Amino acid sequence: MNKAITDGVVLMPAPFAAGLDVWSSGDGTPGSDTYENAANAAFVPADQDFGGALELLKTQSTQQLRYMGQTTLLPGCYLRVTARVKAISGNLPTVRIAGYPAQSGGGRVSGVTEAGPAETLTTYGEVVEVSAIIGSGDRGGVDMVWGTGAVYGHFGLDLTGPTGGVVRIDDIEIEDVTSVFLRDMLAQVDVRDFGAVGNGVSDDTAAFEAANAAADGRTVLVPAGNYLLNGDITFDTQVKFEGHVTMPVGAVLLLRRNFDLPSYIEAFENEETAFLKAFQALLNNADHDSLDMGGRKVNVTGPLDMQAAVPDKTSYATRRVIRNGQLEAASSSNWDTVVVTSQARYAASDSRKLTNVTNIANVPVGALVEGTGVGREIYVRSKNVATQEITLNAPLYDAEGMQNFTFRKFQHMVDFSGFASLSKFVMADIEFQCNNRCSAINLAPAGLIFHLRDCFVSRPKDRGVTSIGGGCQGMLIDRCQFLSAEDALTVPNRTSIALNTNANDVKLRDCRATKFRHFALLAGGNSIVTGNHFFQGDEVDNGVRSAGLILASAHTSAVVTGNYVDNCFIEWTNEQDPTPAFTSGYSFSALSISDNIFLSGEVAPWFSYIVVKPHGAGHFLSGVAITGNRFRSLNGSIDRAERVDTTFADLDLSRCKNVVMKGNSFHAVTTQVENMAEIEFTQSTPSETWVIDTAGHLPFEGQALNSDAVVAHGAIRNSNNVAQFDMPYVTHAEGPDRDQLHVVWPTPVKGKVSVMVRMDNR
Repeated sequence: MNKAITDGVVLMPAPFAAGLDVWSSGDGTPGSDTYENAANAAFVPADQDFGGALELLKTQSTQQLRYMGQTTLLPGCYLRVTARVKAISGNLPTVRIAGYPAQSGGGRVSGVTEAGPAETLTTYGEVVEVSAIIGSGDRGGVDMVWGTGAVYGHFGLDLTGPTGGVVRIDDIEIEDVTSVFLRDMLAQVDVRDFGAVGNGVSDDTAAFEAANAAADGRTVLVPAGNYLLNGDITFDTQVKFEGHVTMPVGAVLLLRRNFDLPSYIEAFENEETAFLKAFQALLNNADHDSLDMGGRKVNVTGPLDMQAAVPDKTSYATRRVIRNGQLEAASSSNWDTVVVTSQARYAASDSRKLTNVTNIANVPVGALVEGTGVGREIYVRSKNVATQEITLNAPLYDAEGMQNFTFRKFQHMVDFSGFASLSKFVMADIEFQCNNRCSAINLAPAGLIFHLRDCFVSRPKDRGVTSIGGGCQGMLIDRCQFLSAEDALTVPNRTSIALNTNANDVKLRDCRATKFRHFALLAGGNSIVTGNHFFQGDEVDNGVRSAGLILASAHTSAVVTGNYVDNCFIEWTNEQDPTPAFTSGYSFSALSISDNIFLSGEVAPWFSYIVVKPHGAGHFLSGVAITGNRFRSLNGSIDRAERVDTTFADLDLSRCKNVVMKGNSFHAVTTQVENMAEIEFTQSTPSETWVIDTAGHLPFEGQALNSDAVVAHGAIRNSNNVAQFDMPYVTHAEGPDRDQLHVVWPTPVKGKVSVMVRMDNR
């Protein structure tokens, strides 16, 4: 690069032969004294070394010589000023290149170096060459760093030392030496050329902005150094980081052309900082919908507070994606679970509040709540220290009055809980390598359609995905792997849970989960669970099994279809009902369990695949369909595929309605059930009343509430063996358990019938 060639910039001063009226004895500014007709200066036309030369008698302590023409200075352009000098007589002076740095209005730029290296003349007649390089950037070899404030200069030399000496000076030369410093000026702009210092102390924001403005499509180079940027910086062009930047939390670095995590890692060097700064830019950037991690792994030493990285936003609702990388938890005490015990009061009338909470300041938001009458996956959604109140994500089923509660704050690798609301956020193709040190993702307390897809949640210590509030509304989890850290433990000793939800409309699809305490607790309604494989067995003979899928809402309105439920079961509870006894509503209703594979091995005989667990009396089944499933037990039979867990209460089986259980297959299941159940009965001796026992063949050991048909197999005969053609009638819900029905004939008869029995009312 040479500006004299490319831009026609005139650099070379006029020769002395053209006249001394353009050579100043001052700083070269207009109006300063010149050497024209000066007593101590003369032009020598035929010097043996120089040809034409200026002969100058030193009369001042610093004898100045400045060209009065304005030599243009451009950012990124470096000039070398050269002078050849020899002593003729008298005292021997010291010689140096010097110049006047001028602003656009002609004023002097203060605080910059105005002279180059000095050299003392030692011998008369010896030609000595002095030079200095002037430019905007503080780069190796630059003698006079003038920054971007100087737009032109008056250049020449200084004679210092004793007066009285006579010297001759050859024509001064100025040349563009930019190519010495820049590898390829046609493709690259260096931030140092615009005043960047890179010492970690000076604010280089303005220099970075100027470099971006000047780049015009070229790559911006950030050379080695630590560049402090106190303000927002946007690069519209490609940026190459050889050094790194330091920014306050609130300042945004936006790399529009290379918006990816590897570029941010180059910029900040620290991987965690880079990830958070890239996330900050993602939420402050209208040009990109996604942050590509570039396949990089980020070592994480503590919870990533995602909201703290974006201090200007407490909520966000524009679709954004983080994809294609790995987050790995490093060994650190920052992952330690915070445990606080406090006393508090609970009242079912204000079902999502704990009041009179002692030590509330130390209770962390997002902590798991444990105590008597507290269901699973109850979290602190928010707190009010002034009023000593905690807001919960869900009600408690039996915790009236004062008691001691334990609060456990699990540490999550990626924590969105600082946002008041976060919607339409996607994490895709990411492995959360928790290493049994931390949990993976903590959702915001509110928001719509968080989407986790094609991700691995590997070995979380406590939880995979945690919802402490309503940030799971409409959540989508697709094709994810949840890999437990508790594989080696027996089922009763496992504590980790892959995910929980509190809100409605969750879609859990095509995932795989291994050996957690529970795969998922879904507390909202209208969920769709399809195509998942979750397994939770161990090698203990007659071992217990835990629930794989927990539906924690009585009126669940959920669809569970096409899943592989392996050595675990589906549990349906109302443990988040503050008044769990049935008073009104639909009770346990609106659930479809269809076309799933249920498999178990080495389990206790009382194990069942579908368990209803009411936490209060009076509940019943309403609008439940269990169809097309495959139930199979290996290495031992089980009693039945479905049952009621009566730990807290039984179902009111007299009130069941619209229950469909048909088309299922049973292998190594002793009691095979159906509704309607076809029961064959033979009456060997004549009787008016045939007592038919359903013998547990109705779902959930239901009551014989209805029958749809009585079909005779052959003739119905009296005591004389004469066929009878009378119609019987049927009475239902007979016997001590109401699981019998009576077929009543006009006269005593015998024979064989099939009865289509129902355990529900239409």
